[in-house]
Amino acid sequence: MPIRAVISDFGGVLTTPLLGSFAAFQDETGISAQSLGEAMQRIAERDGEHPLFELERGRITEARFLESLRRELAPDLGHEPELHRFSEIYFDALDPNEPMIEEMRDLKARGYRMALLTNNVREWEPLWRGMLPVDEIFEVIVDSAFVGMRKPEPAIYELVLERIGGGIGAADCLFVDDVEDNVATARELGMAAVHFRSSDQAIGEIEAALGS
Repeated sequence: MPIRAVISDFGGVLTTPLLGSFAAFQDETGISAQSLGEAMQRIAERDGEHPLFELERGRITEARFLESLRRELAPDLGHEPELHRFSEIYFDALDPNEPMIEEMRDLKARGYRMALLTNNVREWEPLWRGMLPVDEIFEVIVDSAFVGMRKPEPAIYELVLERIGGGIGAADCLFVDDVEDNVATARELGMAAVHFRSSDQAIGEIEAALGS
């Protein structure tokens, strides 16, 4: 069955790697990505929900997320760290991935239905949507923080299909993401999928999947 729709991730696919943002945060604050990850894991074990996942589902605010991290990091650091510039530092370190943006723009021009599926933060929407020509390229945009679910939960993929409409099902779609678990769910649902590792690799695999 020919592909009729392309569903792309945002961060790490249409932008430079997210690891760069965490490296910038470490440089600015002295707090490593490992320390952040361990603090979030302790919160998850205590509260029963991972705070980042709850943030990405829009169930907690960015302010509450950062406050819980501050409290959790304080014993390790000997003080409560200042995290209010987290999003600013994060986005300052991200740049558009021009080859992938051009690929998506070209796919739209070639007649493919285009959708964006992102795990994101409600308060960050103006920042990420202002980075790229998102609305020019994608007719459907599903942001986890506004729909109460996140990748790799199957329901959020099904929501994208519903919003694309036009009788398009999973088998009609090509999904592109830099997180292997997200790609695995897409394949389980019947989508063709490309695990993004570099622009050249991903564009080659996209074109192969489309039969170009």
